[in-house]
Formats: sequence, C-alpha cells, structure tokens
Amino acid sequence: MTLAANKTLVNITRFRQDFPILQQEVNGKPLAYLDNGATTQKPQIVIDTVRDYYERDNANVHRGVHTLSARATDAYEAARHKIKDFINANSEKEIIFTGGTTEAINLVASSYGQSRIGQGDEILISTMEHHSNIVPWQMLCQRTGATLKVIPMNKHGELLFDEFKQLINARTKLLAIVHVSNALGTINPIEAMITIAHQHDVPVLVDGAQAIAHTSVDVQALDVDFYAFSGHKMFGPTGIGVLYGKQELLEAMPPYQGGGDMISVVSFSGTTYNELPYKFEAGTPNIAGVIGLGAAVDYLTNIGLDNIAAYEHHLLDTLTDKAQDIEGLRIIGQAENKTSILSFLVDGAHAADIGELLDQQGVAIRAGHHCAMPVMEFFHINASARASLAFYNNEEDITQFIAALNSSLTLLR
Repeated sequence: MTLAANKTLVNITRFRQDFPILQQEVNGKPLAYLDNGATTQKPQIVIDTVRDYYERDNANVHRGVHTLSARATDAYEAARHKIKDFINANSEKEIIFTGGTTEAINLVASSYGQSRIGQGDEILISTMEHHSNIVPWQMLCQRTGATLKVIPMNKHGELLFDEFKQLINARTKLLAIVHVSNALGTINPIEAMITIAHQHDVPVLVDGAQAIAHTSVDVQALDVDFYAFSGHKMFGPTGIGVLYGKQELLEAMPPYQGGGDMISVVSFSGTTYNELPYKFEAGTPNIAGVIGLGAAVDYLTNIGLDNIAAYEHHLLDTLTDKAQDIEGLRIIGQAENKTSILSFLVDGAHAADIGELLDQQGVAIRAGHHCAMPVMEFFHINASARASLAFYNNEEDITQFIAALNSSLTLLR
C-alpha cells in the first residue's frame, strides 16, 4: 500500500466518532455494525439538522407567507439543489423527492410505464434485482400485457453481457437494472449497458440504492434516463428518497398521484398540473427527511466518495481474506467488480442461527433472502448471511466479526 493510500485509510477512520450509535455496547460487547446494506447509521450532523428543523422551523413548505414556512421552504429547496449537484443532474427540476427507492421505481412504472408500455412490449431486468425492481414491473406487465425478460448471470454473480445484448430488441421498451446488487455486492457495468440500450432507443432506469453511498454517480456522464436511491442507505433519514429523471421524460409523464402541491389550478371542470418537480410531489412531503438528506449529502461530499470507495475496497479485501480462512465457508457472489458486501454460508450452520449468535456477541449482520429471492433460487439456497460495510467500519469490527463467527460455529457444528 502506498503512503498516500495509507493516509486516506487513516483519515477515513476518524469519521467513526461522528456516529453516536456506534459508541454503545450490545449484549456486553462493543457494537460491530455490519448491516449497512439494510440501512446506514446517521452522523450527529444529520440528527442535529432534523432536530433543529422540528425545534426551530417546523412549518409546511411552499406558499406559506410566514417566517417559519419561508425558512422551511428555503432549507427544503436548498437540499434539492445539493442533491442535484451531488449526482450532477442538469436541473433541480429533475430531482423528485419520494419515500425511497421503492416508491421512485413504482412512480416510473405507474407513470412512464402505464403511458408508454403496452401489449407485446418487453421490459428487461436482471436475475440479481431486489424485489423493488421486479414486482412493480410484474404488476405493470399484468396491467398492460407486456412481457418481463430477465438477463441471466454466472456462478460468480456477474451478468452475462452477451446474453443482455441478445435479449434487447425492437420490442424492448425499458431496461431496469440494479447498479450494485444488495445480495451479492456485484457492481454492474451500467455505463456500457446504457450505451447499448440507447443504441436501441431503449430508456434505462437504474436502481442505485446500494451504490449511492459507495461510489460517485454522475447521471449526465452515464446518460441514464432514471436513477433512484434512498436517503437511509446514504446516512440520511428513513422515509425519504430521490428519483432523478431526464427533464424531457418527466415533462411528458402524467402525475403519479393527485392532491395538494402537484397542482396549479383546480376546478370541477378540470385541473392544471404544477410544473416540475412539484408535479410528482403530491401532499405534504417529508420535510425533515429532505432537509436531513441535504445534511447527509454535505457530509458525504466533505469526506469524498472516492476516498470512501478506496477505504471500503480495502475493508472488503480484508474481510474476504479472513473469511476465506474459515473451514466450510462459502462466499455467495464473487464478481470481479464488487463492493461492500460479503454474503456467505457455512457448512452445517443456518444463516439465521449465525445471525442470532453473532448478535449475542455484539455483531450486527443480516440473514435471509435479502429481498432477492431469485438470487437465492439461482444459487439453490434459501438464505445467506450478509456482512455489509460502510466507511465508519474498521479492522476492529472485522476482527470482532471473525472471532464471533468462529465462536458461533463451534456451537452450531
């Protein structure tokens, strides 16, 4: 490791102290939180920002004439601007606030899909999708008569690119693809896939829930049509997410929901819808969540996504090397290009039992199908144990995990 790389690793570790939840013990042991694929912890600045909104500025946004409403609106729209810059969108009009990645995908399925996809059309997804990027498209196909096509993967958990190129054709009306697999950690070649899709005039939605906090995302450089992500996966509040969409596509799409704020004029003879982005933001939004997400974006920007990616790559290499020394341990997903996630099974031990015994030793992991049942089916398993990393993890967490796992296995075998 070079001196510069080592300095980056040392500098990253100092941010751990910003997370109050990590300073506790669980079951008499220091907390080693390795369930970041499910949700990330929140730095003090995000907690303080949300609390400050409720203590000082709590009011509804837009059209309010009093001071609190003006302050809340300014903070709310400032967060939109921060997110626009964070992913390099062209305009704030392309940033739609949703309840999370799931709602963002459902928005596209219900609005874009319902108006653009019909009988005989095809929607292309992959074997490694989260249920949130499968079920909305199945529901759309049931409503419209379209067909869902699935890109296969190999035993390492990598998409078969040649198969993808053969599946896409004149009937394909949308490619919906995950950026990083939550069950495997695979980083998909989305830039190349978007290029191929656009050569066939096929728009692309990318599920970025597992990527947004681990790698830099530039939606203009990717030329992606839709990109969805969640605040709670990137050290922000729960219940808030973002749909990025190209302005020309969003302009042409009908509203997803009706109600307040998404309208310009309402009468019993008809309604005129509001301009972007408000056309897709019906009702009182998650104001505190949006403002808290803005604080999380500032926090991540200060650290630097490239620094985070380099440090997490080092952690994953360390975790993988130590895990492979455990007899009978099988890693699920060994893509050449992956990040932050180690899914595994151990001979003679059920994933749920491993998770429970690790918890007794202060180690938090996830056990189950990870909302990716087709992935489990592909590997002929019912569940896996999953340790997932964030930049506030350190080598002490890994050492504690390995020791706890070895201790647990002596009881299970």
